[in-house]
Amino acid sequence: MSIPDTTKHPIIMFDGFCNFCNGLVNFIIKYDEKRRFRFAALQSDAGRAVKANFQVPESYADSVVLIYKQRVLYKSSAALRVFRLLGGVWSFLILFLIVPPFMRDWIYDFIVRNRYKWYGSRESCRIPTPAERELFL
Repeated sequence: MSIPDTTKHPIIMFDGFCNFCNGLVNFIIKYDEKRRFRFAALQSDAGRAVKANFQVPESYADSVVLIYKQRVLYKSSAALRVFRLLGGVWSFLILFLIVPPFMRDWIYDFIVRNRYKWYGSRESCRIPTPAERELFL
């Protein structure tokens, strides 16, 4: 598998079984007018290859992971950077970076712990539509 240049095409890794995470992927695809982002479910073969290539610890298996400019960002830092890269009105969310990471990540972890209870889960990882296929590793 060829891993794209993460400067041109940042990679968003997500929980492929999580309905909330899949909803976030749909949101990003909708608002990513430049089609910059590439996606990989953490549980997929491509996701495992990317995790190995960038040495993503297994402890982040339930976190959104962003790989951008060869750097790996986790949790709230990853989510806020994604919104910044989307541009437009979403880029203002980057202002939350002034909140200390331990506080942002506490909120992030609270959502992660409850996401299946609140939003449910899927039986299998997300399958991209034919129109989305080029966006997924």
